[in-house]
This record gives sequence, C-alpha cells and structure tokens, in this order.
Amino acid sequence: MLGLQFDTETSWVEVAKNGLEQLLTDHAFAEQKAASNAVSIIINYSEETALVKDMSDIAIEEMEHFRMVHNIMVERGMVLGQGTKNDYALKLQKFFPHTKNRTEALIHRLLVAALIEARSCERFKVFADNMEDEKLSKFYLDLMVSEANHYTLFLKYAREYMNRDIVDEKWENLLAFEAKMMRERGKTAKVHG
Repeated sequence: MLGLQFDTETSWVEVAKNGLEQLLTDHAFAEQKAASNAVSIIINYSEETALVKDMSDIAIEEMEHFRMVHNIMVERGMVLGQGTKNDYALKLQKFFPHTKNRTEALIHRLLVAALIEARSCERFKVFADNMEDEKLSKFYLDLMVSEANHYTLFLKYAREYMNRDIVDEKWENLLAFEAKMMRERGKTAKVHG
C-alpha cells in the first residue's frame, strides 16, 4: 500500500526498544517538525485554500501527537531530551534540485513529506507488531493510521498540482533513493534511524 521499496528489518525494533527514551524523544521532535512543515506550507502557499485547510488540520494533529508522546514519556519517568537533526529528512530534502518554480518546489515538499509519513507509518507498524508492551503497541498502531492518512493526502495534493506522470516519476525516483538510504539504517533508536 505504501509503495516503499525497502522493508524495515525487525532487528531495528530491538534497537528501538533498548533505547526507548531516545526513540520517544526523537519521535516527539519528529511530530513537532511535521507540524512546522505543515505551517510552513500554509505560510508559503496561503492562496491555496483547500491545501491551507488540510495543512491546518495536519499541524494541529501533529502537535497533538507530540503531546501524546510527551505524556507517555512523563508517565514512564522520562524527560524530553534535546532534539537532534533529522538526517533522514535532511537527505530526502536534498534529493530534489533547488528550483525557483513555486509549483515544482511545492511538489517536492509534498513528496518528501509523503515519504516521511509513509516510512513513519511502516516503522510504527513494525514496532507495534514486535513488542510486548501492549499499551505502547496500541499507541503506535493508532498513530500508524494517522500517518497513512497524511501520506495519502500529501501524495494526492502533489498529483493535483502537476501532471500525474511527472509527479509519479519523481515519486518513484525518490522511493528508490530512500530505499538505498534505508539499507544503511536501522542501527539507532530513532523513528527513521
């Protein structure tokens, strides 16, 4: 369904479980960054009414997810640590060449956001399916549905703003790039690590 070209290995789950506080901290900051991205799209494409409405909903939902992750941390006696750079997202953002064409720049942002959401969805499912902690498993399965909805929404908008064949070619190239990148990951307790 997600179209990802590389499946997360279950060995990453052990890394994530062993570094749960780091994983939750990384996840909390990833939710903040997702909210910020949605707000940034609103600021830069404010004339796109339907897009603004949907990005507003996503920004609010992502901040609610941040709060939920933070609450889990507090309940478990954890403290939200310092955020770190998300090298996964940064590498994806650099995949497309810089363009001064506003529409093309939007397409690139939407495709990168779609892929981040798709990978998060996949990771949440793998994590939830391979853990003994029932409460955390349910939490991540619930979030997985939200990530899948965001993924489809970002991809839908990308296909609306530009010829679908062009967008789909860009999407396939980005998926291939991400799959290569993911083969080297799975060693850190981060959502995309």
